[in-house]
Amino acid sequence: MTKWNTNNIPDQKGRVVIITGATSGLGKEAAKILSTKNATVIMAVRNTAKGEVVVAELSKTFPHAKLEVRKLDLDSLNSIKSFAEGVIASYDHLEILINNAGVMTCPFSKTEDGFEIQMGTNHLGHFALSGLLMPLLKKTIGSRIVATSSIAHRQGNIDFEDINWEKRKYNTTKAYGDSKLANLYFAYELARKLKDDPNAPLVTAAHPGWTSTELQRHSIIFRVLNPFFAQNVANGVLPTLRAALDESAKSGDYFGPSGFQELKGSPIVVKSNEMSYNEANAKRLWEVSEKMTGIHF
Repeated sequence: MTKWNTNNIPDQKGRVVIITGATSGLGKEAAKILSTKNATVIMAVRNTAKGEVVVAELSKTFPHAKLEVRKLDLDSLNSIKSFAEGVIASYDHLEILINNAGVMTCPFSKTEDGFEIQMGTNHLGHFALSGLLMPLLKKTIGSRIVATSSIAHRQGNIDFEDINWEKRKYNTTKAYGDSKLANLYFAYELARKLKDDPNAPLVTAAHPGWTSTELQRHSIIFRVLNPFFAQNVANGVLPTLRAALDESAKSGDYFGPSGFQELKGSPIVVKSNEMSYNEANAKRLWEVSEKMTGIHF
């Protein structure tokens, strides 16, 4: 069996891709690869100046790259609405939405709308974005949404009574695990909701295994162990790209590395943990997310 890699990606000419968090790490790498495959890549980023630097850098090696930087703050529902409205006004089709951006094990804070920062950015922000872009995705034949999770979802166990960590002592690692479990609940529940809709996008999920990225800047452990265990971003992004582009992927598929403990290796369909398949929890999170964001699919 041949290992899936970027050579498996066909020409993307005429296709539009949105990548959240495309200024560094996996998002930047995905933008680079997809633009060299001739896709129009919308880099949805918090820091547009940093985004323009990335565009200049990528355009040096690939002058024909179609890269566009647009402002998106996932910790602000107003920003998410403005971004979605802007895209819908500018484009009449959207083939791929890669919900890649994230924050990891950062100190406690809240989003503009009062959500705990990791759940707010990693899950609720992308939930709102996906809902607002759904009409455009449904208009586009063969469209797809990719949710980015993590092996850290195995540490997740969402406390629905205290989703914003107002009653408990804040545990940043656990809060991150909760948000990554939420990404899977979202992907699996959305795949179920759309299964009978012929115009609906395919919904997949992916995780990068242990990949060395800027996301880990708050963790001393990662910085110490990365040289021994981590794979580089060029390999770490492959599960995301396979989830976004593999013709044989089915809605609800979850891609990750094939190696030991899914830490590294070529991308294959993997299984998430037992809790992630709990449909009652997924439905509950969906209802909570609709109520918190005011976005209904």
